[in-house]
Amino acid sequence: MFERLGERLDDVFGRFRQRGVLTPKMLQEGLREVRRALLEADVNFEVARDFLARVEERARGEDVLESVSPGEQIVKIVHDELAELLGSDTPALEEAPVPPTRVMLVGLQGSGKTTTAGKLARRLQKEGKRPWLVAGDPYRPAAREQLATLARELDVPVVGADEAASGEEAGGRALVELAEGAVERARREGATHVLLDMAGRLQEDRGLMDELRRVREAVDPEEVLFVADAMTGQEAVRIAEGFHEAVGLTGVVLTKMDGDARGGAALSIYSVLGVPVKFVGTGERLEALTVFDPERMAGRILQMGDVVGLVERAQQAVDEEAARKLEEKVLGEGDFDLEDFLQSLAQIQRMGPLEGLLKMIPGVKGKMLEGVDLDPRRIRHMEAIVRSMTPEERTRPRILNGSRRARIARGSGRPVHEVNRLLKQFRQMQKMMKNMGKLGALARKGGGLPAGLPPGMFPG
Repeated sequence: MFERLGERLDDVFGRFRQRGVLTPKMLQEGLREVRRALLEADVNFEVARDFLARVEERARGEDVLESVSPGEQIVKIVHDELAELLGSDTPALEEAPVPPTRVMLVGLQGSGKTTTAGKLARRLQKEGKRPWLVAGDPYRPAAREQLATLARELDVPVVGADEAASGEEAGGRALVELAEGAVERARREGATHVLLDMAGRLQEDRGLMDELRRVREAVDPEEVLFVADAMTGQEAVRIAEGFHEAVGLTGVVLTKMDGDARGGAALSIYSVLGVPVKFVGTGERLEALTVFDPERMAGRILQMGDVVGLVERAQQAVDEEAARKLEEKVLGEGDFDLEDFLQSLAQIQRMGPLEGLLKMIPGVKGKMLEGVDLDPRRIRHMEAIVRSMTPEERTRPRILNGSRRARIARGSGRPVHEVNRLLKQFRQMQKMMKNMGKLGALARKGGGLPAGLPPGMFPG
């Protein structure tokens, strides 16, 4: 998401940077290009107009046109205004004075509410909290089953997955009683958060919206989060308006932000509703939910990278116990072997697509990655090769002669030259790990980063 918009803006700002002096005419021409890029990204017309008016006013008012580096000044102004456009700096979740904190997830069917409930529960677990899940969708049996499956995977309590009636008989007062009862049980048993996964509905359906209002009044949640599919663009903003009018939203969760959504919903929703985007979903994994930070998102749109986001993603994905053992082994007497290499590959996979990770590094822009082989299947192929080795071969890779390599190639379904390439990359990584010393210890102490990518894994 935002890739096309970021490239268009980078082209405009590149022309600004090439100029030692900017005239009012040049500024207007550049801002017209920015306006076109915003509209192509499906940003609300009025939002784009007001945004550019503020940028132009600041550019003129801060003597940017007479600045020594006018291009950089304009980039800074656009960055600041984008951050303002994307929302205020609010807590990810408002906490109840007395636990449990109640969070209602509302939205259309298929927007990702149930998955988001699981992701939010995972995030709270990582923070040392004790979340409960509530199946508040009596109309779609698959929703209750899905939530129960997620609860088992997370090892968290779930209420309503089995006992809730289905269809119309479960609506109205029965659903209110279910929600009230779940909150009371959670309070008695020491839960810190109760996440209510409500049924998907349209704002035109008065009966279902009234039911949602009754549940809101009964449980008095600290947060009412509207879960929206980012792929729907401005339609998501329109739908959110209907829910906001009916139940009073406190925040928005945008799902499928790892897809090819143009970004218009994220850039418009705060200006239109006055409700901040609080979380974004960036994949199917339970760890793929990140706090939405306007400043950092503005930097990513302008292709400035996001180091903080990269570290946070590593913290969410990396198994701390496994990282600790690897650290002790590498910094102690032990050698980094192919079993450790396999573990590193698994951690990298959990962090998400490599292309997205590389773009979070400052200075790395989309155009720089053109022609670079970032096929996500490459890591899976490497994993298949290592898994085709015997335990002894993984711990003693020096015994891998020609016949063993041929057998591994057959077992993994990959050609022998890929086996040889992997072993060469492994030796480079093994050498690097031996030289890491205290630098590696300090890096992992700051967030448990995985061992990293072996040099040359993805040649251009």
